[in-house]
Amino acid sequence: METVKVDGRVERGEQTRRQILRRAAEIASVEGLEGLSIGRLATELEVSKSGVFAHFGSKEELQLATVRAAAAIFAREVVEPVAEAPGAARLAALLDRWLAYSEGRTFPGGCFFYAVQAEFDARPGRVRDAIAGYGREWNAYVRETAAAVPGIADPDQVAFELIAFLEMANAQSVLHDDPHAYERARVAVRARLAQAGTAASTTPR
Repeated sequence: METVKVDGRVERGEQTRRQILRRAAEIASVEGLEGLSIGRLATELEVSKSGVFAHFGSKEELQLATVRAAAAIFAREVVEPVAEAPGAARLAALLDRWLAYSEGRTFPGGCFFYAVQAEFDARPGRVRDAIAGYGREWNAYVRETAAAVPGIADPDQVAFELIAFLEMANAQSVLHDDPHAYERARVAVRARLAQAGTAASTTPR
């Protein structure tokens, strides 16, 4: 069997790209995607400006790549660890993973997507479309997960309320330094899930 030799330069290039995007996502979670610059990233990571530019070519491409990288980190931290859990357990675990992702500051500014969506929500363009697209995917995933729980009659409403609890906890913690925000959200989530279960058990068949 022939051994495939990996080009060391390609591997180093990919490692540098990952480092750039990780740092870019950290900055954007605090300062927004407009706070990114090729010069700043080059200085902070001690690489050449031309090297950073070669990976992305423009500020918009850097922003788009940063959004994609943040989405991959989010999926790895929140979605993938509980993907195989059944029904109600998956929904509860998914919400708890989101709160842990925000509370643990996977990104220093809290939830990356909460931080950047207000920046681009009224600005048409490719970056806005990418942010909105990932937001729709998350909303749809929570809804689908809720719909898989036996007896939840209105998964759209349940998902809307649950996501609101998560985002409020993030906002209260980041903006107001509320030390109780995440625990309040966990209490609210448990109460809403219990209410959905109670409603399901009393719904006429």
